[in-house]
Amino acid sequence: MEEDANVQPNSNSSATPSTNAGSGSNPQANGEQGASRSAAPVPDDLDGVDSDSGPRLDPDPDRSEDGPIQWRRDASTSRTVWLLWSLGVGTFFATISIIVFWRVYDLAGQTAGQPIVVAFTAALVVTTLVLILAGNTEQRVRALADSLPVPMPSGRGLERAIDAATGTLIMAGVIASLMLVGRYVSQNELLATGAGPFTGLAALLIPLALVALVLASFLRSIGALDREERAIYLYDPEQAIDLRLIESVSSRQIGDTVVLTLEYAQPDGTYVAGPRRLAVPPAVATEIEGLVATSRTESTA
Repeated sequence: MEEDANVQPNSNSSATPSTNAGSGSNPQANGEQGASRSAAPVPDDLDGVDSDSGPRLDPDPDRSEDGPIQWRRDASTSRTVWLLWSLGVGTFFATISIIVFWRVYDLAGQTAGQPIVVAFTAALVVTTLVLILAGNTEQRVRALADSLPVPMPSGRGLERAIDAATGTLIMAGVIASLMLVGRYVSQNELLATGAGPFTGLAALLIPLALVALVLASFLRSIGALDREERAIYLYDPEQAIDLRLIESVSSRQIGDTVVLTLEYAQPDGTYVAGPRRLAVPPAVATEIEGLVATSRTESTA
């Protein structure tokens, strides 16, 4: 994973909107025609910004150009999104894996097969660690897949699978450690409450994992900032924001992502549909705040 490889200036003219206002705007805006205004039209595409096969993006945009700045903020380019997504998914997988292991281990005790279960689990963990820590992970996984009659993911799918495996191992270690400590405390009567605090903390990881996944989804964004048109084009879902309709912007940084809170103007009392919060890279946030400030200065001049 490359850190902050998510911003690229581009002077391609395809950023210029070619549709009428309201075309391709968000569903909320389409559902309120006559009572609201759409922020801006969404162009067809910006040089594959929403394509998995698109070029790797430059982390340092050139502010001397007037072309659009493209960005992709996901688990591949943002450490914050990667951490939240990996640990969130990993917690659920780890919980399921521990439950399955314990049930199989318990059943194997009836046939003296517990050492086999432990050995198989240890081999699986070691193999996963080797694949994660070794270089050329994708090539190694492909070589392993050639010997197995199962389909294997590739590209971004493989990256997400590796991220999920990493999170699973980390959270399995955390949950198992809490359970072992709780068992030790309970057996030696070190606490009056027994293993309760440790098992409760392990159980609390489940809702925390759900919160982490929601935050990862919120902080994920793909889009482009057209400085010449003073518009933001978002993809997945498609939305467009006309910065000339933004009255003020406030920002808060979360890890390597900046969350912008947008306050729209209401020309002639008309409601302007559009996202009120937006997660973007810090460089893009600086550009947006500058463009909004310039637009407000020009409108009051």
